[in-house]
Amino acid sequence: MRFARWVFLAAGIYGIAVIAPMYFLEGAQAAQGRPVSHPELWYGFAGVTLAFQVLFLIVSRDPGRLWPAMVACIIEKVSFPAAVLPLFLMGRTPWTVAGFSAIDLVWAVLFFLAYDRVRKLPT
Repeated sequence: MRFARWVFLAAGIYGIAVIAPMYFLEGAQAAQGRPVSHPELWYGFAGVTLAFQVLFLIVSRDPGRLWPAMVACIIEKVSFPAAVLPLFLMGRTPWTVAGFSAIDLVWAVLFFLAYDRVRKLPT
């Protein structure tokens, strides 16, 4: 149980630290020659992703009771790299984005390990 608590707590804190600044970086994107063409997608991505970081923190409080929510958390962590990998292979996204998506794959593995351990515990 301790492993699951720490994994989800660390993921939530890391995710908030990485995603929250997106609300202030649209101008920086434009200044780098990469203007945000669809701000609704930019801010929608940031909002939904930030909401999941809060879910990770909630799961970290009681993983034994909230283990079914871990499935949604795993899907959230796999969805970004699943989208980025084909785009990267086609040359449509930079390696820095691919690198950040690889971090999500690591979190997905840790989430799965936590899920597997917690669901096997006696109720």
